[in-house]
Amino acid sequence: MPAVVDKDACVGCGACVDACPAGAISMDGDKAKVDPDACVECGACVDACPAGAISM
Repeated sequence: MPAVVDKDACVGCGACVDACPAGAISMDGDKAKVDPDACVECGACVDACPAGAISM
């Protein structure tokens, strides 16, 4: 299952964008957005998120 961003918890820091090896995360305004088709389900974004806003 691809990563999911909790928009209410996301602080818009972009750490997940930099951590994603597949380039599956982008910023949509001030919130992170995951492209589920590009996500390789590695969990790097979960570890990188300081707000705990991303889950698998």
